[in-house]
Amino acid sequence: MTFVAEYLPAIMFLTLALLLFTGFPVAFILGGISLVFGFIGHELDVFNLVEFYNITARIWGSVAEKPILVAIPMFIFMGTMLEKSGVATELLECLQVLLRRVPGGLAISVTVMGTVMAATTGIVGASVIMMSLLALPVMLDRGYDKRLATATIASSGTLGILIPPSIMLVILANMLAVSVGTLFIAALLPGLMLAGLYVLFILVLCWFKPELAPSIGSDEGPRGAVNLTVMVIKSFLPPVFLMFIVLGSIFLGWATPTEASGVGAFGAVLLAAMKGKLTWATMREVVAEFSMTNVMIFMIFLGATAFSYVFRSLGGDDMIESVFTALDIGPHGVIFIMLAVIFLLGFFFDWIEIILIVLPVFTPIVEGLDLAGHVSAEDLLPWFAIAVAVNLQTSYLTPPFGITLFYMKGIAPPGVRMGHIYAGIIPFVGLQLIGLALVVLFPQIAMWLPHLVYD
Repeated sequence: MTFVAEYLPAIMFLTLALLLFTGFPVAFILGGISLVFGFIGHELDVFNLVEFYNITARIWGSVAEKPILVAIPMFIFMGTMLEKSGVATELLECLQVLLRRVPGGLAISVTVMGTVMAATTGIVGASVIMMSLLALPVMLDRGYDKRLATATIASSGTLGILIPPSIMLVILANMLAVSVGTLFIAALLPGLMLAGLYVLFILVLCWFKPELAPSIGSDEGPRGAVNLTVMVIKSFLPPVFLMFIVLGSIFLGWATPTEASGVGAFGAVLLAAMKGKLTWATMREVVAEFSMTNVMIFMIFLGATAFSYVFRSLGGDDMIESVFTALDIGPHGVIFIMLAVIFLLGFFFDWIEIILIVLPVFTPIVEGLDLAGHVSAEDLLPWFAIAVAVNLQTSYLTPPFGITLFYMKGIAPPGVRMGHIYAGIIPFVGLQLIGLALVVLFPQIAMWLPHLVYD
């Protein structure tokens, strides 16, 4: 029994890993495991039942009482409203016309659209599904290679996890006790860098293999400069302006992220009203989807808070820290192992599960690392947060379990096989790994802009 008590945190974590594959709601798995192992710990005399009361206090202090978490439902509402109001459809049509003479112009349009929508939705599942419904049939009708079409949509759709105002960045900031504004600014260049890598790859590929991406006809779209300008003003500028208002107000210090999220939600309603799409049916659909997503996220918050408290109370932190100490791989090796673990977990689990379960364990270890000469102590946690964000975006796309690939397969026409999706995404995964390596090796990619704004 002494052996069981000593390794109870490891058994607890292994039990979680196994039960997550059952398909049972994650929040209930987390909460249930916390209760069961709390009682087991009490029987083994390593956990006091009165500590269960501390879980309620932690839920209140770390979730219910945090004003910054109000930004999450507001950003979810904003993204859902923009999706249902048809803003994305008009944006894609406008970009197709503007880039019709560029090799792979439609694929680049999808990437640009994914980047813009990432800065307005922040929800990966919604972005990928929306773009698959809107862009994939168009790309296939234009004669695009199935591998290139699916990979372009999947990779650009996942930018919503990284480019602010990402919901994941809000949660990361809350977990690491760093400024949301700092993470929003720090994530901007890495996110744009990844989008730039996608565009460059598509441009070069389609330059040498134009048969993969036939161009649209020059007679399509509005005729004349006046009509083209009207199209840009109506379809391109509104979502870009909304993105500027939300992010610009944060970057310039005009509003907190919570206040900016409210502005974004209100702006999305105004855009829907301007397009004549603010109907009762649209509002009912938006509110239903927004509510389900919001409840799911916060229920996982509650379960993860209970899990992390019991895990740490049973000695889980000490066990993991002793493992890293025994490896004797130095601080850079520790960072590498942590990112590798997060990457592998991303094959199987959603990002919110990984953040809320793993980050409370890793954070104290990261805070104790000395990476002087590579990244300052002040920048350590924000830089690590951005590395984790890029890492999780990469794992969204990695075969055979990348969740984005399954989102797409569920939407794709019957002629698009899983083999097409897997084969097409591999080069983009390579591009993301290059982006992750650059952020890890050159922290200034993430931290230069925050220092420019705040120093």
